[in-house]
Amino acid sequence: MAPVLALIDLQRIFAEPESGWAAPDFHRVVKPAQELIEILSPNIVFTRFIAPEEPAGSWIPYYEQWPFALQPPDSYAYQLVEEFQGSPTLDKTTFGKWGPELAEAVGPDGHLVLAGVTTDCCVLTTALAAVDAGVRVQVVADACAGVDEASHQKTLDIMRLYAPMLEIVTVDQVREQNP
Repeated sequence: MAPVLALIDLQRIFAEPESGWAAPDFHRVVKPAQELIEILSPNIVFTRFIAPEEPAGSWIPYYEQWPFALQPPDSYAYQLVEEFQGSPTLDKTTFGKWGPELAEAVGPDGHLVLAGVTTDCCVLTTALAAVDAGVRVQVVADACAGVDEASHQKTLDIMRLYAPMLEIVTVDQVREQNP
């Protein structure tokens, strides 16, 4: 079965410098993400982090800390960046995007390729949940960005500990493996 590419949260809320959730290197991942789309198309899933209508549990203090993020899914902030606008999305109110929808797209004994933001939050939680489900996971280091470069690198190092179930790769390696 061909790998499925999940592009995690390539949204304005993480791209625009004035956002409280801006990933400083966000725009560095756009071109690599576009290259991955060319390589792995048509098996592409775009995800979006969206706020719940009503936060519950530990999300209550989270949104008390980040009240600007309590916006509806159709708000400007939660839209994909211009380069990817119009693509269908898998929307989740959780950091991790692994769940029944992505599991169905990947299939049993599947192969998931991850890119997007942020390496140290939504990419990490998605990757580890998929690994726990028995899926082969590749995280494309040069197509991910963290809250800062140090956190990005530390998270990649942590994920390397999950080998061989989780592999850190580059866009060039994905291209070589999927001619």
